Amino acid sequence: MIQPVATDLYAAKAPLEWAVIGNGILFTAQIPIGADGAVVEGGIEAQTRQTLENLRHTLACAGGSMASLTQVLIYVTRREDLATVNRLYADYVSAPYPNRAAIIVSGFAREEMLIEMVAYAAVDVAS
Repeated sequence: MIQPVATDLYAAKAPLEWAVIGNGILFTAQIPIGADGAVVEGGIEAQTRQTLENLRHTLACAGGSMASLTQVLIYVTRREDLATVNRLYADYVSAPYPNRAAIIVSGFAREEMLIEMVAYAAVDVAS
């Protein structure tokens, strides 16, 4: 049984939840959208920062924090953007670091997106 996590992130038009919890594990995918549902402008730095802020917010809504992360999968469209992503990621995540992978993809469902993150975290589930 999964439990949706209530966030105030923009309500997706697709049939999805921004995050769910199952067996004490948070499952979430975050993209660089703001409160208006638009992909933020400003290139990879602005999009990475927004994605990480959305992730931090979602973790807090689930009763966790960035320290709760167990694995993060980072998808970008350009290999050269990884240096910027790594620099910003280090501002949000500290040791002991979650397991992580970085994957280069040809694109996302929203054409203007440059990054997406899939994350898993251990969270306490209220009985």
